[in-house]
Amino acid sequence: MEIDPNMDSMDGSSDSGPETLENSSSIGKGEISKKGLRVGGRKGKKKSKCWIHFDEYVSKEGKKRARCKYCGDTYAFDSGCSTTNMNTHIDKRCKKYRPVDPTQKVLVKQPSVSGFGSSLGVSKFDQLRCRRALAEMLILDELPFRFVENRGFRRFCFELCPLFDLPSRRTIVRELYQLYIDEKMKLKKYFSRSKVRVCLTTDTWISIQNINYMVVTAHFIDYDWQLQKRILSFSQIVDHKGDSIGKCIENVLIEWGIDKVFTITVDNATANTTAIGYVIKKLNSWQDDGAILGGKYLHVRCCAHILNLIVSDGLKDLHDSIVAIRNAVKFVKSSPSRLDRFKNAVAHEKIGTKGLVVLDVPTRWNSTYLMLESAVKLRKAFERLGEEDIHYVNYFRDDENEQKRIGPPNCDDWDNAKVFINFLATFYDITLDFSASLRVTSNIYFKSWCTIRNQLNSLTNEIDPLVSKIAVSMQQKFDKYKLGYVKFRFDSIYGVEESQSMISKLKGVLLDLYEWYTRFYGSSGGGAKETDDVFSFGVGGGLSDDLEFGRLKATDEEDSLWGMKQQEEDINKGKSEVDLYLLERAEKLNERFDVLAWWKNSLVKFPILSMVARDIFAMPVSTVASESAFSTGGRILDPFRSSLTPKIVEGLILTGNWLQATCPIAEPRVVQEHAQNEDESVHLLEHYINVEIEYESGVTNVSMDDKN
Repeated sequence: MEIDPNMDSMDGSSDSGPETLENSSSIGKGEISKKGLRVGGRKGKKKSKCWIHFDEYVSKEGKKRARCKYCGDTYAFDSGCSTTNMNTHIDKRCKKYRPVDPTQKVLVKQPSVSGFGSSLGVSKFDQLRCRRALAEMLILDELPFRFVENRGFRRFCFELCPLFDLPSRRTIVRELYQLYIDEKMKLKKYFSRSKVRVCLTTDTWISIQNINYMVVTAHFIDYDWQLQKRILSFSQIVDHKGDSIGKCIENVLIEWGIDKVFTITVDNATANTTAIGYVIKKLNSWQDDGAILGGKYLHVRCCAHILNLIVSDGLKDLHDSIVAIRNAVKFVKSSPSRLDRFKNAVAHEKIGTKGLVVLDVPTRWNSTYLMLESAVKLRKAFERLGEEDIHYVNYFRDDENEQKRIGPPNCDDWDNAKVFINFLATFYDITLDFSASLRVTSNIYFKSWCTIRNQLNSLTNEIDPLVSKIAVSMQQKFDKYKLGYVKFRFDSIYGVEESQSMISKLKGVLLDLYEWYTRFYGSSGGGAKETDDVFSFGVGGGLSDDLEFGRLKATDEEDSLWGMKQQEEDINKGKSEVDLYLLERAEKLNERFDVLAWWKNSLVKFPILSMVARDIFAMPVSTVASESAFSTGGRILDPFRSSLTPKIVEGLILTGNWLQATCPIAEPRVVQEHAQNEDESVHLLEHYINVEIEYESGVTNVSMDDKN
């Protein structure tokens, strides 16, 4: 890892010199002396333990004195004075200070198991756990490093727990980096042990410094059939060309030891096609099962982006009614006094809604939908402004860009707005469904697109010429993007004959996937040939790791073997798992139906097909999961922190994402584990320490006092 001598602190300040997640002389080492006192840091720092309990001040006579924080007794203090009296006061004389043994357990309130209320428990003070919790707080709450040196926070911590030795921002940087390394090693160890096949999403972004950043996020289903999302990389990229994107994805896969990828979801940029082609070549060259079916289905286009293009194309020539309402909202939002007058109008009209209007971004149709939806609810307040507020009336008499400003909105404009709201509601709801990142989205893809197609078909025959015109334009865009991508439609859309052809193609895709998984992870002949192969966990059988997803207990093995025997009879009759699955009675869909739980329970019945389902349901249909990382990046890379190095940004964003995970990753059951005395994370930390010590001694000549 390269050390940058120009690294600045997280806040962009230069008063404390280089301060990064990497640039520290003793990563992971606390600055604790033999007496338990913090002695590292700046020159001239007070080392005596009494200064934890005393505050220094200047008397009216101009002499330095120290006051006890507990009883208020004062002692003379000067550069040449001893601190013996103050130490003796704390140890023996102070009547209000009661030292606590750090190993002493105390009664504390603990959350109950059910999550409601609390109960009494025992706990003891742990300096390292407190410091780790402080580091997690800085990351999760996106606080600057200097927060730990704020006077208010330090006083609060002292009153809360006087035993806690608050670290400086230099020390907390080392703790942050150690936290990043520890969490990264846990995740890498999981990938290496589980051999899970991941689905990736990736996107690029330009920061405030005009630097290209690229984020790569892994989606997978763990051993407890829980959908997981983890950001793997947030790094700089030289440009947005396909080869650069492909090489960046390759580097991420190599760094994390991932060689099995199911899909990569990207937006519709042309460069992404080149990038995916590059990744397919690398995956196929690494191992035979690196990409499914040679990467035939590796490239997934972001459905949210496609839907945005379809709707934006239909609304590119905005109706004057939308412009008039937008201008009215601009007037209200342009100054606090105008907003106050509008609130008064809302109050006088006794409008029940508590929300206010929102101004849209003209290039984002979903924000236009939200603007219209909020404005229509407050229509009476706008009409009252037109009757009573002369400034509102004059606003529309002025010119804007040498043209008369459209508005104020009249009755027809408000009626047209209602039509637009009803028209866009379906597309807005589906966009939200596609954008989900904490639940399965691949199973709603076909249903949602069929809903869109049916909606467009009905709207093209709408009596309202405005709606009909927009629907025709959107339908043309829809056909351009989706007819070559979606493999079937329902009878109601294309007719029985064409629908049968498409359903046949869909079944062909399912059979191709099933046969591919059988070839690499199962026995020949369409199913498990020998039951011993299926249940020989960790030994020879290709299904060993994957059947662990079912968490089969030893007591259930005989029943499971009976189920496999019944399945063998069906296979011998020429029925594959796909045929048996298609004969299953369809489940009644409702909000409580959990598709992952269904497949988890069907693991023994469909061992190969459940592996296919596990990978398919891990596939996100939009890149929103990766795009959300840029929101965090934008907050970290603000104008006041513009000097942050890429490694600092990546460490903060990745660790924050890992700590915010909604559920922990279920580990695989370990059948045989060799004893290992080596810890990769420890050696990695030692490597960084050695590199940085050599760097500091050769470049910066940091004194030994500063390095303690």
